[in-house]
Amino acid sequence: MTTIARAPQASVEVPAGIDLHRLAQRSVVPLRHPGRWVATALVLVLLLNFGETLFTNPSWEWSKVGKWFFSPAILTGLQLTLAATAISAVVSFLGGIVIALGRLSTNPVLSTLSWLYVWLFRSVPLILVLIFLFNLGNLYPTIGIGIPFGPQWEVKTVTVLSDLTLGVIGLSLSEIAYSGEIVRAGILSVDNGQLEAAKALGIPRRRQFRRIVLPQALRSIVPAYVNQIIGLLKASSLLFYVSLLDLFGVVQNLGSTYPSDIIPLLVVATIWYLILTSVVSIVQFYVERFYARGAVRVLPPTPLQRVRSWLRPAFGGAR
Repeated sequence: MTTIARAPQASVEVPAGIDLHRLAQRSVVPLRHPGRWVATALVLVLLLNFGETLFTNPSWEWSKVGKWFFSPAILTGLQLTLAATAISAVVSFLGGIVIALGRLSTNPVLSTLSWLYVWLFRSVPLILVLIFLFNLGNLYPTIGIGIPFGPQWEVKTVTVLSDLTLGVIGLSLSEIAYSGEIVRAGILSVDNGQLEAAKALGIPRRRQFRRIVLPQALRSIVPAYVNQIIGLLKASSLLFYVSLLDLFGVVQNLGSTYPSDIIPLLVVATIWYLILTSVVSIVQFYVERFYARGAVRVLPPTPLQRVRSWLRPAFGGAR
């Protein structure tokens, strides 16, 4: 039989006049924060007042909001907004990878051109980019390819580039500059030891980027790039100023035709934008959770898991 000797406990001298038994029976009282309760009460009062005016003020005309919410014109504009945002998001992410690799390249030509691209399109407002593109037919009536100072194959600009194509190009050109910096920051966040180990194993550079660098960089890229997508979704409303009737453009046109319904139409646009950004945020959560595997010991709970944890005490711990 093996016996384990206990280490002798150090004796602690108790000052005279202190009853340890009575002291142990006292409960620990948490520190009070009256300022927090006052601030919470003020916020709740303001929210309740706003909610009251939101649903009792007849000027909001909620009945008309329901009338316009699923109207064919609104849904058509919503479809164009989704198409322009989705295509631009994919193109700008792929273009951002190219620009980021160019910025990080040791080739002085590539790094300089990439830096100039970022500098130019971060300096010029998006609305100017869109206006220039929609006047491209005046600058270049025909576009084509061919041998310099030789035979050329040309077509009319207006026949090749539709309004939607020009809008997507304008959004993408501007967003690539920002997404390139996001991707570059994500790549720089990857430990150099990872690349050194990959080089020591003789892994090709392309495979290093696809299988080692990019998956780890996405942990930093995804949150920032999803915020960029949300900004892109809202920036698509500028397409209205270049004759593309997206969601905002349809609301503006309907507001001009039905001036008495302008407030309900603006509410409709607001609700749709809130729905779209909420969907993007949900996708962001699950993508971040996916790429967090291996970086954290316990994955963050999903919204459904959180609801279950809140409801479990109410049902006696039943699962």
